[in-house]
Amino acid sequence: MKTSDLLDLLLLAAIWGASFLFMRVGAPEFGPVTLSAVRVAGAAAFLLPIAWWHGHAGPLWQHRGRLLVAGMLTSGLPFLCFSFAAVSISAGLSSIFNATTPLFGALIAWWWLGDPPGRWKGIGLLIGFAGVLWLAWDKASFKPEAASTGWAVVACLVATLCYGIAASYTKRYLSGVPSLAVAAGTQLGAALMLALPGWWWRPESLPSPTAWAATLALALLCTGVAYILYFRLIARIGPANAIAVTFLIPAFAVLWGWWWLGERITGAMLVGAGVIFVGTALATGVWPRPPSRPAHTASSRVSSQSQCR
Repeated sequence: MKTSDLLDLLLLAAIWGASFLFMRVGAPEFGPVTLSAVRVAGAAAFLLPIAWWHGHAGPLWQHRGRLLVAGMLTSGLPFLCFSFAAVSISAGLSSIFNATTPLFGALIAWWWLGDPPGRWKGIGLLIGFAGVLWLAWDKASFKPEAASTGWAVVACLVATLCYGIAASYTKRYLSGVPSLAVAAGTQLGAALMLALPGWWWRPESLPSPTAWAATLALALLCTGVAYILYFRLIARIGPANAIAVTFLIPAFAVLWGWWWLGERITGAMLVGAGVIFVGTALATGVWPRPPSRPAHTASSRVSSQSQCR
């Protein structure tokens, strides 16, 4: 990985980590639905002219139905869920739950695409979800006085489940479509999906300039610019390396939340985050493992050839 790629990776993690901070600022005044609607509408307005300039109007129209579904899964529902959670739990905790996305992605790929995890990936899934249970057990309370916290945790996990489904859906139905067209089309699809609900649940009073600034930062920086950075990284260093951003986002989100909002960092958060990161590293193959010994039997050679077809 070149120095420029590493800097892009850190910049992307810092931007996506800041998105949880901006949701924490904007959601109480806009409301989760309107905040998400404005976010995706702004991102679509930013990305669509760029996609058109690069000649991707044809793929956008050709795959409009599938892009609408992908937009709901990649942006509409997850943004709504995380915005809902931002009203009740800290930016750092939301970002740690967001790190479970590759775990759900691996499970959905196993169930839907017939891509079963190997031994190490299976162990990683178990470890990762153990970390989720640790955090959820510590934070998710459905007692009347703290029910909002419990539902916020559920919302975060629903969001990451949507991301996991979206990864397999995109791989199955949108493979070969230019990445910039997918980015712009999904944001447009999410904007169409949330337009009426966002208007219906709009805030009664005009949000403050601070809330507007946070929302515009979400739309233009954390969604529009971030997508361009992410797809550029995939093109340069490949998806397996680009996914490393998942491990860096919570560090920045916790830092921004502590620095700007004075959010408390607890021992349970650190332990749960560590367990989730170890499990995710194993489940995604990022964790370095010693190479397996080459097999020399005839049966193993036949097995290897059948797997390569």
